[in-house]
Amino acid sequence: MPNSTLTRTPVETRILDLLLPYHRTTEPGPPDPAAHPEQLDQIRRFTEADEPVLFTLPGFPCKSPNPAKVLGHLPDEGERLSLGFLDRLCARIGEIYEPGARMLICSDGHIFGDLINVPDAHIDAYGDELRALIRRERLSHLDTFDLRHVHGELDYDTKRALVTDAYAPDLETLRAQTRTDEETARLYRGITRFLVEDTAGFTGTRSALQRECRARAYGVIARSRAWGDLIADCHPSSVRLSIHPQRPGAAKFGIRLLDAADAWATPWHTTVLRETGGTARLLHRADAERLGRLVLRDGRPSHYAAVA
Repeated sequence: MPNSTLTRTPVETRILDLLLPYHRTTEPGPPDPAAHPEQLDQIRRFTEADEPVLFTLPGFPCKSPNPAKVLGHLPDEGERLSLGFLDRLCARIGEIYEPGARMLICSDGHIFGDLINVPDAHIDAYGDELRALIRRERLSHLDTFDLRHVHGELDYDTKRALVTDAYAPDLETLRAQTRTDEETARLYRGITRFLVEDTAGFTGTRSALQRECRARAYGVIARSRAWGDLIADCHPSSVRLSIHPQRPGAAKFGIRLLDAADAWATPWHTTVLRETGGTARLLHRADAERLGRLVLRDGRPSHYAAVA
């Protein structure tokens, strides 16, 4: 006999309940669906229409250019595990809601690749391998979307400019928000930190590097917002996810892909360390290297396995 409490609980609440254990937030608290009215409304639009729930997730841009963090410029165990997690999450939704769910991975590497010093060729290779990984692992609930799907056959510089001109906030607005909005300020500090860590070959002083990275951070945020707004235009009814921490009640739902001590850690800024019990942790490559041995998958560096 079905659980009467579950059958009385609205399906959008039950779907959100599946996401809440993985909420990525800087304001942890009891997992309460009522604290996320935006997501409940977004999910409800699909359930009332008896359609598959569509999640859009900007992320999976490219690997960090810092070799002390990552194993190379192609997806590895971190992406494999993260994509598998997202696919299983959609499958679990299908167990309680017959139309199921789909996840659109909106790779944002090309939109700001020039600002983070990653060449478009590396971003293309990363995206191609990401799609190949989805096929190999038979992750049937996942699809991908990137700048190659926008503005036809134009070159990347032109596409970046068109998307930025159409959607990005101006610099002064962004500067003002970093002074008055804690979420924006936290994002700005986090991206600045990544840029400082990932900038190789800088010949100036440390303070000059920080100034330069702070300027680039505004550009990364502006273009990321532009990308998010373009996705919202293309998929206006989707449930919007984020790989960045989001407070309860925000327009986007922050989602944690894998365990990490750093709330900002992602598979593309880190390397996986497999603990002796099988648990996967995200660490910088230099740290994982000290704790484990390198494991290859299909002849390529994949992750580290902890040495007992």
